[in-house]
Amino acid sequence: MRTPNDVSRNRPLTSFIPSVALATIALVSLLSGCGGGGSDSNSGSVQTVDTRPPVITVTGSSSVDHTQGETYIDEGASAVDAVDGFVDVSTSGTVGDAVGTYTITYTATDNAGNAVSATRTVTVVANSSGNSGGSASGQAIDSNKWFHQTRLPNGNSWYNGEVQHYTDRTANAYVSDGTLKIVAKKESYTDQGVTKQYTSARLNSKYAFTYGRVEVRAKLPEGPGTWPAIWMLGKNITEPGAYWQTQGFGTTGWPACGEVDIMEHWGNNQNYVSSALHTPSSSGGTVNVGGQYIGTVSSEFHVYTLDWNADQMIFSVDGNEHYRYAPNSKNSSTWPFDADQYLLLNFAVEGNAFFTEDVMEVDYVRVYAPEANANDQPVWADEFN
Repeated sequence: MRTPNDVSRNRPLTSFIPSVALATIALVSLLSGCGGGGSDSNSGSVQTVDTRPPVITVTGSSSVDHTQGETYIDEGASAVDAVDGFVDVSTSGTVGDAVGTYTITYTATDNAGNAVSATRTVTVVANSSGNSGGSASGQAIDSNKWFHQTRLPNGNSWYNGEVQHYTDRTANAYVSDGTLKIVAKKESYTDQGVTKQYTSARLNSKYAFTYGRVEVRAKLPEGPGTWPAIWMLGKNITEPGAYWQTQGFGTTGWPACGEVDIMEHWGNNQNYVSSALHTPSSSGGTVNVGGQYIGTVSSEFHVYTLDWNADQMIFSVDGNEHYRYAPNSKNSSTWPFDADQYLLLNFAVEGNAFFTEDVMEVDYVRVYAPEANANDQPVWADEFN
């Protein structure tokens, strides 16, 4: 990042000090000379408290367009304080290569702790020449169907030792060429007062349902540290920042709300896809789990399916079943699956990750009515067109 230009190098410092501050300084000087001729040289001094923050100036325009695929060089900002003179400016935020809007934040703090911030908005626009620097141009997800879940549920991190921030940037989730891309990136990113070294996206569906068939056609990221998932949670979950919680439906904690993992894939066990249920009777390292090996999960698309009715749940890939859950005794402990659930798509990052960037790509998400026929239309879908 380019260092801000010191455009005021040859100008006197007082030209940057607000008139009110100069008047204050003049008053202090006058009062310090009115000691009445006493022997105590400090008897006439006046102590002032610095409560005014620095004045910060964004170099160049505060709103700029940037062409996708080109290197972004920020012009920075400068700050001057009435008491301390020039003060350092810290910069946070990044500009990704995906089409979208990004914010750069500049902050300056004087020696008295007074802080001030300013921002620059950078809009990345598609490269009309077709050279996108290796990233496809895309558009934001359909906000009528999906919600970006970004709030850290415990104020510091996500669960299971995950190391990513989930963001609502198009750099981490966008639609292009008929598919959804959920992108995990290695980058220093600060949000909610916490800095992490990876970013990604976690999407909640704004549709919830009881019973039906879910089909998701997807291609998965590869290698250690990658952890993509297609799953469901009870609409009634009390999880800070989850979509249905923000809508007033949160009444029940996890795992009593029920969790259905349609597909999970850990890059540390490449090509093994897993399905599982989490309930009060078996959660965390649940015994209700099954899976299968598929040699091309990261190079080809596969259809991950859940068939859910009042009796059982059946999990399969490309029509090949690998797990069935049908407890003999169905109660709130073994079967909290008689109420609405919603879909989640996310790409988590584990602590042993070393990749720079990887993608979970989704061709479609479709929800059918229970016992739907092959020619039936889904009751809810996103084709990402």
